[in-house]
Amino acid sequence: MSIPFAILFDMDGTLFQTEKLSTPAFSRTFEQLKDKGLWDGRTPDESEITNVLGMTIEQVWNKLLPGASDEAVHAADTFLLENEIQLIKERITDLYPGVKETLQTLHAQGHALFVASNGQEAYIDAICEEYGIKSLLTDLYSAGRFSTKSKNDLVAKLLSDYQIKQAVMVGDRHSDVEAGTTNGLITIGCDFGFAQPGELEGATIVITNFPQVLEILSKIDTITHSQS
Repeated sequence: MSIPFAILFDMDGTLFQTEKLSTPAFSRTFEQLKDKGLWDGRTPDESEITNVLGMTIEQVWNKLLPGASDEAVHAADTFLLENEIQLIKERITDLYPGVKETLQTLHAQGHALFVASNGQEAYIDAICEEYGIKSLLTDLYSAGRFSTKSKNDLVAKLLSDYQIKQAVMVGDRHSDVEAGTTNGLITIGCDFGFAQPGELEGATIVITNFPQVLEILSKIDTITHSQS
């Protein structure tokens, strides 16, 4: 069974205000690594942490733990995930304004909605559970779940698995735009997360708040139905 039209959402910086969670989560992780004698370098600052958001976990540690041992990287994976999930439960941050309501509207309209994220599986699942959006989503695709090396590969797998005919990719980083473009999708760039200047160049359209997705998708949906 194929899906004629689907909407794929990045998580960090698109649905979820990760920037409020990432600095304390990484700071705690680096302190734990130092306490265990697994890292004697410095703790990355906020800008360095923000710059790696949206990367796969392997890419993150290549940037933030250069030359670290396999033991240190494995420990960092464990510590970071535990810290992130704890902070999610503490509600240190939230979804972006209008995200849940917009997803509810799209779900009620019958759209197939997916998460396509480079994050770890348990992290993505924890966000969707804690903020009550899991039931609105057809499936949660993550690099952590499928061990994909890039967002391009993850999106390609999702499209193939569900035999999706047409789709829109919604995200805030260049990797989202690239993944959508490479896979022949319409791309909506989100300029309200932590995208750097020029990072969304190449997106089909750029929005400045999440509820604008509804207006854009209504036009796309009309075109899609008129062609079917």
